[in-house]
Amino acid sequence: MKMTGNTLLVVGGTSGIGRALAEAFHARGNRVIIAGRRQALLDRIAADCPGLVGIACDLDDPASLSRLARDVRDRFPELNALFVNAGISRAEDMAAERWDVADAEAMVATNILGVLRTTAAFLPILKGKADATIMATSSNLAFVPRADFPTYCASKAFVHSWLQSLRHQLRHIPVEVLELAPPYVQTELTGAHQASDPRAMPVDAFVAEVMQLLERSDHPRGEVLVERDRARRWAERDGRYDATFAAMNP
Repeated sequence: MKMTGNTLLVVGGTSGIGRALAEAFHARGNRVIIAGRRQALLDRIAADCPGLVGIACDLDDPASLSRLARDVRDRFPELNALFVNAGISRAEDMAAERWDVADAEAMVATNILGVLRTTAAFLPILKGKADATIMATSSNLAFVPRADFPTYCASKAFVHSWLQSLRHQLRHIPVEVLELAPPYVQTELTGAHQASDPRAMPVDAFVAEVMQLLERSDHPRGEVLVERDRARRWAERDGRYDATFAAMNP
């Protein structure tokens, strides 16, 4: 991935990893557009980063995504990079007497269908562009799940598998396909407590390491993995899966 001179759209760029990466790419001289649900928040972020553009979009609404694609195509026809970062995470107790599948359905809609729909909307724009890149966020929980977040982990396993197929199908088309698989990071993905959890990796440290990996093109098989979670990625290959699962799910 080229590190400067891109026109980059970050979907899910108003908080956490998405916002931090959007700001990091903006600081390197890229033209950055961020998309999220709340226009007021987008405006505040844009005010803090002059030149950054915010456009409202709800990934759960196909019509809203279509409007975003038209707007970006009209205003930024040079778009050559897409970062699909939107995602939600909720704990589930499937052993409960009245397990409600609504949370699972919401995660499938955002974490799976959101990625597919966004990619489908912007892939025609990216094809044929120089240094075109698609990067989507999965999770290292795709490789060893936390059993109290079953649908979230499974949705990220879907993204991991789907990106492999997308990368293979685009092998003769100059669109690089990258997978960002974060460890446990200090964001509000699971609630405010996560943002201050000392066990989680600080966002700034995570983004700094990701930018270094991208600069060096250090992402074998298209997987952008920071050092602290590579052991979990390869737990099954290295014969440590059962022990790792047990440690994560006491």
